[in-house]
Amino acid sequence: MMRAIRQEAFGGPEVLRLTELERPEPGGTEVLVRVLAAGVNPIDWKTRAGRALIRTLPLTVGWDVSGVVEAAGFGVTRFAPGDEVFGLPWFPRPASAYAEFVAAPSRHFARKPAALSHEQAAGLPLAGLTAWQALVDTAHLRPGQRVLVQAGAGGVGHLAVQIAKARGAYVVATASAPKHDFVRGLGADEVIDYTAVDFASAAGEFDLVFDLIGRETSARALAALRPGGMLVSIAGGAQAHAAAGRGVRTAALLVEPDHAGLEALAALAEAGRLRVEVEEVFPLEQAAEAHVRGERGRTRGKLVLRP
Repeated sequence: MMRAIRQEAFGGPEVLRLTELERPEPGGTEVLVRVLAAGVNPIDWKTRAGRALIRTLPLTVGWDVSGVVEAAGFGVTRFAPGDEVFGLPWFPRPASAYAEFVAAPSRHFARKPAALSHEQAAGLPLAGLTAWQALVDTAHLRPGQRVLVQAGAGGVGHLAVQIAKARGAYVVATASAPKHDFVRGLGADEVIDYTAVDFASAAGEFDLVFDLIGRETSARALAALRPGGMLVSIAGGAQAHAAAGRGVRTAALLVEPDHAGLEALAALAEAGRLRVEVEEVFPLEQAAEAHVRGERGRTRGKLVLRP
């Protein structure tokens, strides 16, 4: 048996209950990971509330995992029991990461970088892969390009700033004034106070806008792009037809498990070029409190659970 957070209905944080469930068993190509830390992401509370893709109950939410391989199923050659790993298993299918154990394909994980604690590593997979797949795999970011990162102090944003700098880009980020020093410390060349300055006034200045906000922000971001520039959104942003006639491109991204991307992120962390800001760590039984904290917004970096 194992401790896990379970919900029997969709709703507010109060539906999250600590319970005991059967410990999963790894199948072929899968590893069983003892979870030492689990990241908390906006998709978690959207799923909990019934506002995401998963509609099946009962449910254990969560995807970000850092821990130790407990057992390996038939055919696994990448890991052995005792290896420290981190990953984004199964997304967007349920991974049930708010638990003491997770079973998933070995290639949904990578070796945890020694430079990061388990709490930091648990904050990296979903947010880090989102940034990596947007900037590197989708936009093919090149040295010298100008990038605008929306919400540069948030979970995805603070990692995107660092990844863009590591790729040689000139990085401008938006953040509230109290977080400017933090975002500059990540390597941002400029920080815009979105409460005082309309970023869209920087018309035609950017090769890439990474939109983490969506809604009307995506449409306004198109004006900030240079001809041939690209808007990548993870928040249901501007559609391709909105860019028609502007000479720019758009892409909507949904992150997916990617051990090669995890390994690239781990290499940046080991080289001292990527750090994960963890604002607060909650014990597993306080998952509801973590969701309350996250849904208030304005989190600097990541929130993490410790089973």
